[in-house]
Amino acid sequence: MIRISDFQIKDVVSVSDGRKLGNVVDIDINLDIGKVESIVVGGGSGKVFGLFGKEEEIVVPWSNIVKIGTDVILVRFKESSYIQQQIQEPKK
Repeated sequence: MIRISDFQIKDVVSVSDGRKLGNVVDIDINLDIGKVESIVVGGGSGKVFGLFGKEEEIVVPWSNIVKIGTDVILVRFKESSYIQQQIQEPKK
C-alpha cells in the first residue's frame, strides 16, 4: 500500500526525454468506483515560490504512469495534452 504523502516526495519524470516535470501536488480520485484517475504535477517550472508568474499544473492520467519507483514516478508525457489550461474571464 502507498500513501499520498509518499507520492508527494517522488520526482515525476518523463520517459520520452528524461525531463523532471515536478512533484505530485494532488491526486484525482473517482469516488464512485474508488479508483485513481490521474495525478496533478506542479513545481517543475523553476519559479521562485510561485511569485514570478503563474505555475502550470500538469494532469497525467493514471494510464500514462509507466513505473512508480522508490524515488521517481516515470510517466508518458506529451506536453500539449496534459497542461491544465487556466480559464480566463472575458474582459469587460
